[in-house]
Amino acid sequence: MSIRIGIITVSDRSYRGERPDESGPALVNVASQQGWQLIRNMVLPDELELLASKLIEWADGGEMDLILTTGGTGFSPRDVTPEATLAVIERLTPGIAEAMRMDSLRITPHAMLSRAIAGIRSRTLIVNLPGSPKGAVENLAVLIPVLHHAVQLLHEDPAAEVGHKAF
Repeated sequence: MSIRIGIITVSDRSYRGERPDESGPALVNVASQQGWQLIRNMVLPDELELLASKLIEWADGGEMDLILTTGGTGFSPRDVTPEATLAVIERLTPGIAEAMRMDSLRITPHAMLSRAIAGIRSRTLIVNLPGSPKGAVENLAVLIPVLHHAVQLLHEDPAAEVGHKAF
């Protein structure tokens, strides 16, 4: 099963054309290497309502298994990606954000400043990634080993239970 993904870069400057989006293309490259199917890719400004609306549209549309956001997870007053995500998800998946921060702390102490979250809306996993291309790719790499299984579980795929032992 190929994972169907959407990528949203959240950046005022990239949205206005003042700075090229480098994180979105870096994530597209990883998705391509993994054989995932890119459904949508866009840049949005740091606007809570706009981002929340797009996350709802994409998750409820049923076309995507995974939505990755990149950017807007820091301390700046305009960084509202976690708030937009919290406004739309139905269930938190704290282990994902914890794993990303834990791994990133091995690289930089600034990882503890990440407010990124992850959660589920309908049958779609939404994950906030850092805004830097390097940070976004490194954090996604932490998740790659579990994403296929996560998508299987979200879709209640019987194959998700293969290899699990009953205790």
